[in-house]
Amino acid sequence: MKILLFICGEGLGHTGRCLSLGKEFLAAGHEVNFGAYGYSKGLVQKTGYSAYEIPSEIKLAGEAGTFDIRKSIKETLNNLSPSGFRKILRLIEKLDPDVVLSDGYYTGILAAQKRKVPVYFIGHQFNMEEFFWKKGLFAGIAGIFVKRFYNYVFSSVDGIIVPDYPLPYSVNRKNFTISRAVNDNIFFSGPLIRCRYQEAGEKAFKRPNVLSTIGAFGYRAAVFRNVLEAAKLDPSIYYTFISGPEIDPEQFSKVPENVEFTGFTENPFPYYKGSDLVITAGGHGTIMESLAFGLPILSFPDEKHAEQENNASVLEEAGYGKRMSYLTPPEVILACIREIFEDENYSKKTRRLMELAEVLDGPAAVRKFLEEKHRG
Repeated sequence: MKILLFICGEGLGHTGRCLSLGKEFLAAGHEVNFGAYGYSKGLVQKTGYSAYEIPSEIKLAGEAGTFDIRKSIKETLNNLSPSGFRKILRLIEKLDPDVVLSDGYYTGILAAQKRKVPVYFIGHQFNMEEFFWKKGLFAGIAGIFVKRFYNYVFSSVDGIIVPDYPLPYSVNRKNFTISRAVNDNIFFSGPLIRCRYQEAGEKAFKRPNVLSTIGAFGYRAAVFRNVLEAAKLDPSIYYTFISGPEIDPEQFSKVPENVEFTGFTENPFPYYKGSDLVITAGGHGTIMESLAFGLPILSFPDEKHAEQENNASVLEEAGYGKRMSYLTPPEVILACIREIFEDENYSKKTRRLMELAEVLDGPAAVRKFLEEKHRG
């Protein structure tokens, strides 16, 4: 098969999933092309693949740790243009794929349907209307149109691939409100992880080691600082900070000896394997990677970002970690870290998810699913 993968560039979780699929399809002898933009396109290229530049689509905006729906709507509308849609149409015509997979990139879905190419939506969020609740008249009206649009998309695609554990283990289960009419088109693949646990190398950290991935956006620097202050309170616990593209580690002074900064890395998996706990935001991609490596999580979801807040709530309710806040002080962060290390139930539950991820083998499951659908 010739497969075209479109990637939403808002958050690198979309990119990681598509890279895992690209690796799997290529290993099985299929032809793969990527369409991406921004950090996403850069990560695809750093991984060793080529990628076609596509127009950006959804834009997420926020300030001081709070998601701003009005600003996000405005920036998204400013991004959309007929010329962008025509560019995607021309790309599909040029590459002539047998199947299009679109991870959160809606223009790719509409263009594939226009060209009558089978298209599958990859996503973990199916209740986007929550973003617009109680945000004023303008946001409310926008929410009505958004809900109608994505309900059309979900009912018109050839299939929906959910890159999460099947129920009852799904982390996205609070974000999964979808019409029963499309149930037959839904496929829970399991986590789509670029590197399986058994394949990953392991960083030789002093233990216990806390891995912090906070830093993908500049407004998360406040959490970054609080975790750093928590590290100063107990030198017997070690910390590794993977800072995101917009965070310069040199801005932080008086770094204690039990803290190591690594900057941004395209390959976090040896860091997961060498750690005992992950501190992250509420993004689905990093949560899946952490759980697939058997790690409990302290999740700091962006405030008023309904999807991330739901993910963090599930983590706490299921006993996979704790839901934190941008207002959580360093002393409480340290208390939560100690509680997770002292209570073995957290690690027992996340190790079970690691074993389940190995059995499900999400990338191979998606490949087999599509090969079965499109034989010949």
